[in-house]
Amino acid sequence: MKKILVLFSHPKFEKSRANAVLIDQIIDKEGVTLHDLYERYPDFNIDVNKEKELLDNHDVIIWHHPLYWYSCPPLMKQWIDMVLEFNWAYGPKGEALKGKTCLNVITTGGSRDVYCSEGTNSFTITQFLRPFEQTANLCGMAYLPPFAVMGTHNLNDEQLTEHANQYSKLIDLLQQDFNLGNGNGCAFLNDIEQLKRS
Repeated sequence: MKKILVLFSHPKFEKSRANAVLIDQIIDKEGVTLHDLYERYPDFNIDVNKEKELLDNHDVIIWHHPLYWYSCPPLMKQWIDMVLEFNWAYGPKGEALKGKTCLNVITTGGSRDVYCSEGTNSFTITQFLRPFEQTANLCGMAYLPPFAVMGTHNLNDEQLTEHANQYSKLIDLLQQDFNLGNGNGCAFLNDIEQLKRS
């Protein structure tokens, strides 16, 4: 069974109903390490060696965060800047992450229809996440489409629970090394048929 590291970054987690439901669903899953960056590093003083050790010991890396101003919260960006060092994560001798799988799990206040060329945000989620995709590419990781819970302010408890169940099923598939390919042409992993089956 593949080991999964969920790098969770949310500066206002205590106020996030959607993320609380998602995290609740996966926190006790075997083979899953939930690593809450804001809880671990409230002073932003990241232990780079410890983070590298965590990465070494996992097969799948999930960047789980709200979409803040079309990117991630600042501590996750600092984590990327500091931990993914030259000649460790990338560069001529940087092969520590080669062959691992990587993806974003995100929550957004805006619904899917505002994330397109005709919508108020002008670009798709995939376009906003390009820096993450290229980071994964540079580090030799296989990057999957995101799992996204969108329009969170308008979701009822039943809808949030369904998203959390899908997240749990996604974790199961990733642990089983199920071939998700490039997401089977889906913009979001939520849309893969295996996640919709009960």
